[in-house]
Amino acid sequence: MLLDLITSLAGGVQNPALLVTEIFMVLFIVVFSLSVHESAHAYVAKRLGDPTAANMGRVSLNPLRHLDPFGFLMMALVGIGFAKPVPINARNFRDPRKGMMLSSLAGPLSNFLVAVIATLIFWVVNFGYVTSNVSGSMNEGVYYIFQALLIFFYNTAFMNFALAVFNLIPCPPFDGSRIFFYFLPKDWYFKVMRYERYLGIGMLVLFILLNRIGWNPISAVADGLFTLVGKPLQTFFSMILRAMYS
Repeated sequence: MLLDLITSLAGGVQNPALLVTEIFMVLFIVVFSLSVHESAHAYVAKRLGDPTAANMGRVSLNPLRHLDPFGFLMMALVGIGFAKPVPINARNFRDPRKGMMLSSLAGPLSNFLVAVIATLIFWVVNFGYVTSNVSGSMNEGVYYIFQALLIFFYNTAFMNFALAVFNLIPCPPFDGSRIFFYFLPKDWYFKVMRYERYLGIGMLVLFILLNRIGWNPISAVADGLFTLVGKPLQTFFSMILRAMYS
C-alpha cells in the first residue's frame, strides 16, 4: 500500500525536491495513522478496566511506542504490515468478551474518524484552491502550497479508510475477528480460536498474493469511502461556485 502510493507520486511529479517531500509526507501519515490506531486500543482498554497497555505507555501518539520495524517494512514492500500488538489482559474486564470486542473496535473506529475529518478538510482546501485559481490570485508559491495540502489530506483520508477497512476483516489476526467472534455462541468461539494462528497466516498470504497480481480490494473500498463521505461537501461547494461565477 505504501509502495503503491510512493510509486504513483513518483509517476506524477517532475520536481525531485517535491517528490522527496511528498514521500516523507506519506511516511508521516503512515506512522501517525498506526499510532492513532494502537493508542485507541490502549485507551479504550484502560477505560474498560485493563491498564496493562496504558502502564506501558501505549496511550500515546509517539510512533516509537507503537511501530514494529519488520511490520513497517512489510507495509512498505507488500502493502500489508503491522505495529506492535497492544497487550490486553481480558481478565481485567468486567465482561472479558465484550471488553475485547470494544477495545478491538476502537482501533478501526479511530482511523475512520481521522479519515472522515481529513476528507472534509480536503474538500474545504479544494474549494480554496478553485476559488483562488478562478479569481486569478494564484501564484506559483500558493499553487504548491495548495497541491501539498491536497495531497496530504487525500492520502491521510485514503490511508485511514484503508486501515479501518483492513482491520475490520472478520478473521484473525485482524481486529474484526474479535468483533465478529463476540457474536458467536461461546462453544463456537473457543473452537474457532483454536485455529486463530492458521487463519491469520492464510489471510496474510491471500492479501500478499492479491497485491502481487495487482488487485487490491482494500484500496478500492478506501477510494469509494473517500468519494462517498466527501460527496455532500463536494456538491455543496459546487453549488456555491456556480452561484459565485455563473
